[in-house]
Amino acid sequence: MRRLFLCSEPDLPSVNMRKCMVDMGGWENMDPIAGYPCMAKGDDVMLSIPDMHIRHEDLDREIQGTFRPDEVVVMSKHSAKSGQPALTAHPIGNYHENQYGGREGALVRPAPAAMTDALRRIVAYNDMEGTQTCFEVTHHGPWLEIPTFFIEIGSDETNWGNMHAAEVLAKVLSDLDPDYEARKLVGVGGGHYAPRFTEVALRFRVSFGHMLPSYQTEGRDDEDVARMVRLACEATGTDSVYVHRKSMKKPEERRITAIIQSLGYETVTSADLDPLGESRRRSR
Repeated sequence: MRRLFLCSEPDLPSVNMRKCMVDMGGWENMDPIAGYPCMAKGDDVMLSIPDMHIRHEDLDREIQGTFRPDEVVVMSKHSAKSGQPALTAHPIGNYHENQYGGREGALVRPAPAAMTDALRRIVAYNDMEGTQTCFEVTHHGPWLEIPTFFIEIGSDETNWGNMHAAEVLAKVLSDLDPDYEARKLVGVGGGHYAPRFTEVALRFRVSFGHMLPSYQTEGRDDEDVARMVRLACEATGTDSVYVHRKSMKKPEERRITAIIQSLGYETVTSADLDPLGESRRRSR
């Protein structure tokens, strides 16, 4: 499995994560790829771009003549009005408009196993009291055709320069050991920080791909909801959907479930899932 770790020079947490990964050793300078400075460690490449990652479209096409990764991990800051310290991971794409990069109404293929393993390690390795550790739902660009996820330090200027947070995420990325045989799920419902999907990922042998929050489905007609669910399942490569039922009122839950099932997808509950094995919980 070849990974591209992407660093954005204007993004302080991204630069700090790169530094921490390099300080851990094993990375060697290599010839630039498509004009971008990069380093290699085994089959992995860490590449640095001079602009903001969320608006750097089609990077995979730029570099494909030299390096074709299986997965892309984008190192990034996370912004939130709360300012709460946070370590997060999330898939990318836009269910509707593309205000923050990417393509309108298009989802990038996620990397469910790697992203879910990253979440578990974020939770396991974090030792900073008061820091939120969770998935975020699908949002923003850029557009790529290779499975991609973001890993982030939040949530404002007071947190972005936290070198210990960067060290934690650098260790997470260095230790990635995804379970590619785990059942892939799309999550539907809940809020932006996906509390239920985070909880399920920490308890069961699953890998979450795209997540469709309630704020994207509320007030949308059945046809639009069906379109979004189909996009999420096709990009993730699964026909299994976990619905956060308690986040919805009963009529909305019934509507969403009926739409999902009308598309031929299976709605699953925790009772349908295998517990996360002790060996994988402890693989740190």
